[in-house]
Amino acid sequence: MSNVNIDWANLGFSYIKTDKRYISYWKDGKWDDGALTEDNTLHISEGSTALHYGQQCFEGLKAYRSKDGSINLFRPDQNAARMKRSCERLLMPQVPTDKFIEACKQVVKANEAYLPPYGTGATLYLRPFVIGVGDNLGVHAAPEYIFSIFCSPVGPYFKGGLVPANFIVSDFDRAAPNGTGAAKVGGNYAASLLPGEAAKERAFADSIYLDPATHTKIEEVGAANFFGITKDDRFITPDSPSILPSITKYSLLYLAEHRLGLEVEEGDVYIDKLEDFKEAGACGTAAVITPIGGIQYKENFHVFHSETEVGPTVKALFDELSGIQFGEKEAPENWIVKVD
Repeated sequence: MSNVNIDWANLGFSYIKTDKRYISYWKDGKWDDGALTEDNTLHISEGSTALHYGQQCFEGLKAYRSKDGSINLFRPDQNAARMKRSCERLLMPQVPTDKFIEACKQVVKANEAYLPPYGTGATLYLRPFVIGVGDNLGVHAAPEYIFSIFCSPVGPYFKGGLVPANFIVSDFDRAAPNGTGAAKVGGNYAASLLPGEAAKERAFADSIYLDPATHTKIEEVGAANFFGITKDDRFITPDSPSILPSITKYSLLYLAEHRLGLEVEEGDVYIDKLEDFKEAGACGTAAVITPIGGIQYKENFHVFHSETEVGPTVKALFDELSGIQFGEKEAPENWIVKVD
């Protein structure tokens, strides 16, 4: 075990090499048993489909040191299910759910020294991925695949607490109407780098993407899902086949209804009807929730609750979800998997 000397209070969201990672190979129609390795460099053929044709997908989830000292994984079965769907979309072999969860547990246990202590707000981020490898040239599915998981300790996304961020609507599309928007594949993120950079150059946190068919409805906020709280206390989040189905979003849908008593809906969020919402947020694994202060759309800048303070409903949702993840609040059935 490494001598871990980390300033937990000042962790960012960046790569830190940890002791072990998991790797498994798919050959001749099946996955091998997989194993932990200290080697953090992948050795793959120059003809790998992941390099040329984007045949790859990934996931993101976290391990949390809970209040009682035990280790929580948050809904890893949902990450496993989403990775299966991504693999299916890209003609890659699916990773069985039990193999996925067991590999996550192995990586967390092997790197427990890097799991931030309870109370720091920091977590151990896990990055599972599947890539097409092997000697290849033509445009077709790879002959072999790698499934791997590495981890890195990451700090709380908000250094100054839960502070609203402003976003700008992009003219670019994040995904095609019947493309890979609902799969967690690298190409979606590569396409977002340019509009994301353009947003930051104008002092916005990131870009908001509209539906590619009509450019009238909000789909995603950067690499996160959008949600809004209407003036009559409904929780609404966009519904579209090209949105990545966020595990955080579906968790918030459940909590908004069952813990906060709100009406919930997946439906259309029209960009010219922002005044219907008193609060808004972006949600995902990394930040849990980013409160949205305002949205710039063409010449108009719409402010929701406040540009400086988080709204009460968004704050309540954040407290409920993070409380479950860190073992401070009771979790719905099967949401927490313990790493023994």
